Amino acid sequence: MVNNFSQAEAVELCYQNINGSCVKTPYTPGPRAILYAVLGLGAVLAVFGNLLVIIVILHFKQLHTPTNFLIASLACADFLVGVTVMPFSTVRSVESCWYFGDSYCKFHTCFDTSFCFASLFHLCCISIDRYIAVTDPLAYPTKFTVSVSGICIVLSWFFSVTYSFSIFYTGANEEGIEDLVVALTCVGGCQAPLNQNWVLLCFLLFFIPTVVMVFIYGKIFLVAKYQARKIESTASQAQCSSESYKERVAKRERKAAKTLGIAVAAFLVSWLPYVIDAVIDAYMNFITPPYVYEILVWCVYYNSAMNPLIYAFFYPWFRKAIKLIISGQVLRVDSSTINIFSEEADID
Repeated sequence: MVNNFSQAEAVELCYQNINGSCVKTPYTPGPRAILYAVLGLGAVLAVFGNLLVIIVILHFKQLHTPTNFLIASLACADFLVGVTVMPFSTVRSVESCWYFGDSYCKFHTCFDTSFCFASLFHLCCISIDRYIAVTDPLAYPTKFTVSVSGICIVLSWFFSVTYSFSIFYTGANEEGIEDLVVALTCVGGCQAPLNQNWVLLCFLLFFIPTVVMVFIYGKIFLVAKYQARKIESTASQAQCSSESYKERVAKRERKAAKTLGIAVAAFLVSWLPYVIDAVIDAYMNFITPPYVYEILVWCVYYNSAMNPLIYAFFYPWFRKAIKLIISGQVLRVDSSTINIFSEEADID
């Protein structure tokens, strides 16, 4: 009896003086500090890393290309995840409570879904852009123009925002699972379970662009392999200037495709476990333990911080642009026209 009484007294609530409060599962000081540091680092990287990508691409005129505008818009989506989603999710994950009100809980869920799907749609557009650039590099500038890039950006944002707000802000995700929602609802919680119909649509919105990207990048690397063999076989022969130019362009586009392919692979590795779990949960009465769910969610969030690191590692022009910003040269009046492509950085 004494043990039972002690356990009952030891239960912490998110709001001690409010009936119906969620149960709080606190961490000891050590793990709590580590979690805040790790999750907070992800938010900081997502915010400042993607902000740097946006500034670099918009500032330097040499980078005003259709592909880079898509990358800048992708960075904007990841930046917004870092600003509007990750800081609040950090507190929720560590404290196991939501302290930011019911209204922002809805917006938080909408922002979360909107920006993550915007990233997916941007990556799909980028894969199409890279396919055209690699398979037909000379005609690429007339096929995938800045206007086409702008249309891709607008459609990516429109569909992701419309999908997210039409489900979560209207409460359509709760239709048919009202009893479960009531059972899960408590003061200090922020959960948005999806019914089977909407989770199926969510899966298709993820699956279809994913298949498209995998197919396109498979084609890209087959073409790249063929081009590499062709260049090797003709390396010892005399080339006319137009042929040499075509080879240089093809090589540049293959390098850009490889880097963006790595970004796509990182996105899929981060997202796939979460999407599979979401589908299983919807059809198995939400059996995923909370800690497993948090791990899967943060794998998705951390993807928003990964792309700037990928660019910094594989894009010499990005590293050079960062050096110009850190050294203060970017403050010069003519800094936007600086040539940031070094001889060894022959990439798009």
